[in-house]
Amino acid sequence: MSAHPSVLVGLVGTGIQASRTPKLHEREGAEQGLRYVYKLIDLETLGLDAAALSDILTAAQRFGFAGLNITHPCKQAVIPLLDELSPDAAALGAVNTVVLKDGRRVGHNTDWWGFAESFRRELSGARIDRVVQFGAGGAGAAVAHALLNSGASEVTIVDTDEARAQNLATSLCGRFGERRALAGTSVQEAMAAADGMVNTTPLGMAKYPGMAVPADLLRPDLWVADIVYFPLETELLRKARARGCRTMPGGGMAVFQAVGAFRLFTGLEPDAERMLRHFESM
Repeated sequence: MSAHPSVLVGLVGTGIQASRTPKLHEREGAEQGLRYVYKLIDLETLGLDAAALSDILTAAQRFGFAGLNITHPCKQAVIPLLDELSPDAAALGAVNTVVLKDGRRVGHNTDWWGFAESFRRELSGARIDRVVQFGAGGAGAAVAHALLNSGASEVTIVDTDEARAQNLATSLCGRFGERRALAGTSVQEAMAAADGMVNTTPLGMAKYPGMAVPADLLRPDLWVADIVYFPLETELLRKARARGCRTMPGGGMAVFQAVGAFRLFTGLEPDAERMLRHFESM
């Protein structure tokens, strides 16, 4: 009998066929001596929407899944369906990892640490007094938390849904202090005063081409980060690099959030450097 049981997990989201997360988890599982199976549960392919989450969670529990990763557009919609939230997930109001154990569903958020760790490695020394963030969804909540936790003085949040941006800013100020976050109304003014910017919207993905910010607002003294990792070089990063900006692609966040999720699913310590090398080899 194997010293380690088999581990069955999955990813729930829309348009996720190109995700590298399954191979990342399965390879690390194999390296640890596990029989590790990672399934894609693509709502788009199945002709479903976020309303199907309840049935998906029930089925996953019945089929013996150790847990599920949750991505766009379900990171907030999944919360009412859970029994418990980790302190990080509760503070962020967003879940990217659900552990299924002993009949309970516990939501966690490994996205924020994934971004913070990637930023620490790839943009070390970058000035982060003022940052403009595009997107106020589940991933946006995690990234803004990571930025403020990493020492940003002020994060301006821009979203097509102004109320959502305001709600996130209010929540962040409640945790980090007054005026640490605000909802941006003028993109031009916010960008002119910024040290850096982050895209946390799906714009730039193969399925959602384009940029959240006009290219003419990019300038050489600005750093530019994107959480999209497929493609690894988005239009935003390509144009930012052409203008002389320091850039950070979304691959690091993808790897480090997976490191955190693997730890939660298995109870084992993953080799982060090995997972990073495997991601780069893909």
